[in-house]
Amino acid sequence: MAHDVSSESSLKQPSEGDAPSHDELLDWVERVAMFLANDGVPPIAGRVLGWLMVCEPAEQSAGQISEAIGASRASLTTNMRVLMTVGFIERRTRPGERTGYYRLRDGAWETVVRRQIASLVSFREVAADGLTLLGTESTRADRVREAQNVFDWMAEVFEQAPPPERKGDKR
Repeated sequence: MAHDVSSESSLKQPSEGDAPSHDELLDWVERVAMFLANDGVPPIAGRVLGWLMVCEPAEQSAGQISEAIGASRASLTTNMRVLMTVGFIERRTRPGERTGYYRLRDGAWETVVRRQIASLVSFREVAADGLTLLGTESTRADRVREAQNVFDWMAEVFEQAPPPERKGDKR
């Protein structure tokens, strides 16, 4: 069951020039981690992702991230590798430095969500094979058809959906 983290907001809108405190940022980062944990994302990976969404500067070394979210370097390395593999973050180096800096990839959310949608929608083929296997007239086929109908609906909705707004878009 999904946990509705949106209803837990007790944050006030910052005034002009106000910056959130480190503790306020970490509370928000923890909400991101809890939200993603509902889909099986390890809490440390969720905290890294949340931190890279709000940190300043936007590029952070593993040491900076570790200190900010209170994670060991060992667990951080494993979880950052997962986030890089999925496509959420990227590692960069600076000229003359050996330290790697991590940042949220531009367009990462859209890329990851589109990949997940494509994966979900591809279940239509599995459902179609199930109907071929079972025939179309049985209660077992009805259960498979229900799944197929939902995934057909999802495919249609996402094919017709406009792309997400990007920085600089005028909508």
